[in-house]
Amino acid sequence: MSNQNTELLKALEWRYATKVFDAAKKIPADIWSALEKTLVLTPTSYGLQPYQFLIVQDAAKRAALLPHSWGQKQVVDCSQFVVFTARTEMKEADVAKLIARISKLRGIPAETLNFYRDMMLGDVVNGPRGKFAHEWAARQCYVALGNLMTAAAVLGVDACPMEGLVPAEYDKLLGLGGSGYKTVVACALGYRAESDKYAKLAKVRYDQADLIKVI
Repeated sequence: MSNQNTELLKALEWRYATKVFDAAKKIPADIWSALEKTLVLTPTSYGLQPYQFLIVQDAAKRAALLPHSWGQKQVVDCSQFVVFTARTEMKEADVAKLIARISKLRGIPAETLNFYRDMMLGDVVNGPRGKFAHEWAARQCYVALGNLMTAAAVLGVDACPMEGLVPAEYDKLLGLGGSGYKTVVACALGYRAESDKYAKLAKVRYDQADLIKVI
């Protein structure tokens, strides 16, 4: 096994859902900048990026979110707290925005992308998936969450994904009403405290043969 493979697997063995963060230890700015970039670089269906990531740093806001996070102290003790929000619906303007972005960055006329535009419109805007666009967008959030946690592990940053929250209350406190986005999931990031007993427990996973089948 190459050194890169070994280092990747070692990082994934090292990571766990951190329960207790060292509140005094902060993620260095350069490392956090790289982690933010991993969110931006996450792949999405059609490349539509139907989400926004809210980095909640305000202490008072985090304290207000705590009662709606099943009392999980990671919310207030972690270095960075990310709330993943997904679009509530997809509109023609969303597709037009992506087409314009592709045209600009790749230097091609927008009209050459008409087929791609019509395909997206016929699916996630006006088509069957348009009727549950928020659920579709939420699944894109989980791709970003996984990407972030893997990158964090590689960089030696601890993380805890958090579905244990009340999305509607988060939406109120974060001012998402009428924004076109709703809370899906969150992730606390920082560095584990020495007192976190879960850091020393064996990782529990099924055997590879139970989870991976070659067909």
